Amino acid sequence: MPFKLSSNEHLDHIAALLDDIFRIPGTQIRFGLDALIGWVPGIGDAMAAIASFLIVFGAWRRGVQAVTLVRMIANVVLETTLGAIPVAGDIFHVFWKSNRRNYRLLIREREQPGANTRRDWMFLAIIIFAAIAAVGIPIGISIWILRSLLS
Repeated sequence: MPFKLSSNEHLDHIAALLDDIFRIPGTQIRFGLDALIGWVPGIGDAMAAIASFLIVFGAWRRGVQAVTLVRMIANVVLETTLGAIPVAGDIFHVFWKSNRRNYRLLIREREQPGANTRRDWMFLAIIIFAAIAAVGIPIGISIWILRSLLS
C-alpha cells in the first residue's frame, strides 16, 4: 500500500506543524515551524516554502480549480517574500498562516467546488495590484527625483 501523503488528515497535520502547533503562553497566539525555520538566515524561508507547497501539491493532485491553485501559490509566495524581512516578516508568519489558509481553501473547494472563484480572482487582483504598486511607486519617485535634480 503506497504512502498517501495527501489525505485530509495528513494535510491538516502539515498545516498544524507549519502554522499553529505552538502557543505563546497566556495568549491565544499560535505559531508553527514556519515561523521558527524563518530565523535560519538565507535558507529558512525557502525551506518553509518548500514544505508549504506540500498542501498545494495535494490540492493539485485532487484537481482543484486553477484559480484556487494560483491563490494558494500566491499565499505561499506572499508569506515567503514578506517573511524574508527580518523581524517584521517573522511577525507576518505568525499572523498570515498561509498553510492553514491553503488547507481551508482545499476543504472549501472539496465541499463547494467552484463556489468562490470570484473571491479567488479578487484576491489575486489585489495581490497583483499591490505588487505593481510596490515596484512602480519607488520607480516613479526615483524618476521624479532624478528629473528634479537634473533640471
